[in-house]
Amino acid sequence: MYRVFEALDELVTIVEEARGVPMTSSCVVPRGDVLELLDDVRDALPGEVDDAQDVLDKRDDLLLAARKEAGETVASANEEAERTVSDATSEAERILADARARAEQMLGDAHNEAERMVAGGQAEYQNLTERSRAESERMIQAGRDAYDRAIEDARAEQARLVSQTEVVQAAHAESARIVDEAHAEADRQRADCDAYVDGKLAEFSELLATTLRTVDSGRNHLRSPSTGHGGGRSTLYDYQV
Repeated sequence: MYRVFEALDELVTIVEEARGVPMTSSCVVPRGDVLELLDDVRDALPGEVDDAQDVLDKRDDLLLAARKEAGETVASANEEAERTVSDATSEAERILADARARAEQMLGDAHNEAERMVAGGQAEYQNLTERSRAESERMIQAGRDAYDRAIEDARAEQARLVSQTEVVQAAHAESARIVDEAHAEADRQRADCDAYVDGKLAEFSELLATTLRTVDSGRNHLRSPSTGHGGGRSTLYDYQV
């Protein structure tokens, strides 16, 4: 190939240095030299052309092999991708099914626990109410008995004082004082009884409110992950304190 470029350079030099024909753009070149150079070019070209063709053929073979290998690689990659997607889908469905099963189990347990706590709270409320009622009746009866005793004592003292003419006036005052104290004691005992009953009911109300808040918190915690799957869920009791 080098000889081709060299002969072409020599031809260019001959044409550039050739003597021109007056009044035309033609020139006079040495025929023998030019023909000799052209023969050199002709002799050199076939071998170089064959080499170039071999290179082109080799390139085509390489391109064909590369395209075939690329096609096989793409097909293999697509198959692997499909298998991976199928496996991932199956695993996701399995995980979702397990999560739903666990959520339903937890929801059922929460319902059972809530019902148990509510039943326990109702039983405790009933027990506290009965005990408070009994204690209230006992204290009211005790107040009545104390009131009756105070009245009896006052009447006896009044009678005794009335029998003493010199202290009749003082007896009336003392009798009124004792009666007032008896009334005050009865009122105080009634107030203590009411306060005791109210305290017991307040304690039970706080216990029941705490239990219901715990149940609502558990329901809200269980409701959040299950609503995102669009699945059905059991009915939840909605307690308001």
